[in-house]
Amino acid sequence: MAQVGIVMGSDSDMPVMAKAADILEELGISYEMAIISAHREPDVFFEYAKNAEEKGFKVIIAGAGKAAHLPGMCAAIFPMPVIGVPMKTSDLGGVDSLYSIVQMPSGIPVATVAIGGGQNAGILAAKILATSDEELLKRLKDYSRRLRESVQKKDAKLQEVGYRNYLDD
Repeated sequence: MAQVGIVMGSDSDMPVMAKAADILEELGISYEMAIISAHREPDVFFEYAKNAEEKGFKVIIAGAGKAAHLPGMCAAIFPMPVIGVPMKTSDLGGVDSLYSIVQMPSGIPVATVAIGGGQNAGILAAKILATSDEELLKRLKDYSRRLRESVQKKDAKLQEVGYRNYLDD
């Protein structure tokens, strides 16, 4: 049974939302991914959000661009956390998506990551799930350790070769 639902309004959102899926896979979290347009197929969307709890979802990650109603509508129907991922748009660079997602009315919160922040959405979903899963918490701590070690290796290389040589590699 999937713990996280990943939903996007268009396949053009796939490169960003795939980053959420990748991090969930790396952390051993089950998920289900779907493309559903809240505007073009509201009946399909409504059934998705209405049945998400019954399917076992504990968190939904919803990516959307422009008017970006998908995350907010998920939050209006699904009783557990929803994480919104604003998509970069050609018209306004994603600020339109960001504003749409963060400006939810009182009582309908949507946690929101940066424009194009699929990876952080996956990490945030994992952190939410880790509040009641010690093994997942351990995997998250290991993931953070690996990130820290990666930065430390980069700095060690910089100190060794200098910035000019670092840029040439």
